[in-house]
Amino acid sequence: MSIWTRISDALSALRQGESLATVFDALRTPPERTVAFAIAVVALGAKMAKADGQVTRDEVTAFREVFQIAKEDEPGAARVFNLARQDVAGFEDYAARVHRMFGSDDPALSDLMEGLFHIAMADGTYHPAEDEFLQRVAVIFGMEQGAFRALRARFVPNWDKDPYAVLGVDPGMKTDEIRRVWRGLVREAHPDRMVARGVPAEAVKMAEKRLIAINKAWDTISAERA
Repeated sequence: MSIWTRISDALSALRQGESLATVFDALRTPPERTVAFAIAVVALGAKMAKADGQVTRDEVTAFREVFQIAKEDEPGAARVFNLARQDVAGFEDYAARVHRMFGSDDPALSDLMEGLFHIAMADGTYHPAEDEFLQRVAVIFGMEQGAFRALRARFVPNWDKDPYAVLGVDPGMKTDEIRRVWRGLVREAHPDRMVARGVPAEAVKMAEKRLIAINKAWDTISAERA
């Protein structure tokens, strides 16, 4: 069964009267966690796409790029996105449920935020309402402000391209300490690790942008300190 069929079934259950808690409680363990992760990106992405007042074709396309959706799955994925967009539940309800499922320290939450940033930047503009939306989701997820700023620095052009901000480290740290942080970020972006923590295989490709940003930041810092 395609992951999109499983996601569609879960969201359809919401529309038929089941509570969000009931649906998410059934998705706590692998491989169901991959479905939960995808629902989180779909639901929060659909709601964030309206944060700036409209849902553009670029944002819908970006959602599909996050998951690298196969041609045959596109109709199902579009249905899932539309179901989530029409759901009357607020985004904070979704974010809180996702946080309780994964826990504050689960790297999957950072993966999910990356997907949302990708969707936010799809139309080439980072709207203040989108920043407010993402900051609120990050707070609900229990994400530290430094980690959120690092994500924003990687994704939003002309925001803060300080390489230290991109890695989420303090300029006063020793080079060896920064190297350890960089290596840890690289390890967390490995496809096997991402799949193991519940990121759908269809979404693993989104780590490429993360790797490019963190490797460039480390190269800049190491060159400056050479």
